[in-house]
Amino acid sequence: MSQLPVVIIGAGPQGLATAAHLAERGRDAIVLERGRTAGAAVSEWGHVRLFSAWPELIDAAARRLLTPTGWTAPTAGYPTGAEWVDRYLLPLAAALGERVRTGIEVTGVSRVGRDRVVDAGRGEQAFTVHTRDADGREARILAGSVIDASGTWSHPNPAGADGLPAIGETSAAGAISYRIPDDVSAFAGRRVAVVGAGHSAAHAVLRLAELARKTPGTVVTWALRRGAAVLGSGDADGLPERAALGGRARRAIEEGLVEVVAGFRVAEVRAHADGVDLVSEDGRQLAGLGHVFALTGFRPDTSLLSGLRVALDPTLEAVAGIASEIDPNIHSCGTVAATGARELVQPERGLFIVGAKSYGRAPTFLALTGYEQVRSVAAHLAGDHDAAARNELALPETGVCGGAAAFDEGGGSCCPAPVLQIGSRPTPVG
Repeated sequence: MSQLPVVIIGAGPQGLATAAHLAERGRDAIVLERGRTAGAAVSEWGHVRLFSAWPELIDAAARRLLTPTGWTAPTAGYPTGAEWVDRYLLPLAAALGERVRTGIEVTGVSRVGRDRVVDAGRGEQAFTVHTRDADGREARILAGSVIDASGTWSHPNPAGADGLPAIGETSAAGAISYRIPDDVSAFAGRRVAVVGAGHSAAHAVLRLAELARKTPGTVVTWALRRGAAVLGSGDADGLPERAALGGRARRAIEEGLVEVVAGFRVAEVRAHADGVDLVSEDGRQLAGLGHVFALTGFRPDTSLLSGLRVALDPTLEAVAGIASEIDPNIHSCGTVAATGARELVQPERGLFIVGAKSYGRAPTFLALTGYEQVRSVAAHLAGDHDAAARNELALPETGVCGGAAAFDEGGGSCCPAPVLQIGSRPTPVG
């Protein structure tokens, strides 16, 4: 099987970086991307500015591959998703050439002639990667190894607080969005709710708050499941753009542009002629909403690898070997340890899950973490086990807070001077 290529699922930042590392080591690789271009998922949030600065968004092997082409690395600033695609991901895909195949969706992965039940000779069989192109034509590719870098973008969490769509949520789909909005002008003069306590929710709140500033009659409600939201940690946060986001959100609340409703866990969505109402587990209501933005995180699509034996943590759906290092129920602050081939290994020899998908439902993933993962995995596949075992990760102090305290009390904070802590107790509404 050593003569067969490594198949990489997803031409996002980690997938392309994996291909760059393998190319540097002389290994054949094929990158399969279901979107029309590399970085297709990033392009969907192209209007959002990243917290990480340019030097933290460029993989080392990718830089070495690109430099001889005349490409110049951006050295400072915080790009939007669109800028990250245009100035880095698309040039990298071009440099990788025919290794990157777009418009190809991976529908499943298995072993040749073996379903997941069969033991006999399993490890000696090649992987079979089933695909479908934009015209519906099906095919399969044989692979010596498979690296799933498909991310979690296509599977947002629902508004329902129990992890399943709230009663009525599916039928009210036209009034609910699961992405950070770009143009919010359609909601001028209406009442809009944002559900979620993280940074994506804060982005949406700020866009809508600016609309409320310009258009009287626009009402923005921020519904938090927890008793509080903590974003960033002031000077302790090595990602200053994230800390600044919290400061802007605080000012919008203080100016009365945003009303905060804490401890609101959506149980039901009631659609009617004038919009929708949200009903919480304790019976409170947010009524007369023209639109709802449910920004409650993402989860991995585990069906893609259903033909293989995969070890995932039962809580996070993260790779089992790294779950204890990233569990938001345990870790409330600080950096996330480096994870490489040793931690990412799966029961199926030659299979690796990397990038955001390796973190499952945990929200602590950074691009630098993913680049270290794929550097190690590529070294492992090339037989350089010393390099695979090294830790070359240097992360900023992220000041990630939340998760260690009681759920009803909001996120715990071991970080000094949080820049945003709101809604310490439920606010009566409806």
